[in-house]
Amino acid sequence: MGTIDQAQRCSSARFRRHTIPVLFTLALAMVVAAQAADISGKWTAEFDTQIGVQKYTYEFMVEGGKLTGKATSANGSTDIQEGKVSGDEVSFVEMISFEDMKIRVEYKGKVAGDEIKFTRQVGEFATEQVVAKRAK
Repeated sequence: MGTIDQAQRCSSARFRRHTIPVLFTLALAMVVAAQAADISGKWTAEFDTQIGVQKYTYEFMVEGGKLTGKATSANGSTDIQEGKVSGDEVSFVEMISFEDMKIRVEYKGKVAGDEIKFTRQVGEFATEQVVAKRAK
């Protein structure tokens, strides 16, 4: 019996020696990935739509994973709603008025340095690709 107990202890010690550093590294990687990208500040975008070229300025504020701010275009300024930032993923909603209709515009994007590549879903009317660049 002593030999079996000794073998189990050796095996258990080897398991801990190799597994604990791997688990620690994975946990650290998950924490870093979960941190919100810092996109606070001014961003600009110009993109073609069904109603012509739109020029936007976004003022983002990030606290934790919550995104707030304003989206401003020639049509006015709106508060960003339902904003979230998780890792390099960004999403928010902009409510716009067009010809006396309220339209929900959903943004989903990915941060890459000083650019955010968004897919912009305008109600049930259109899907647009937008690249916002950090204002310098």
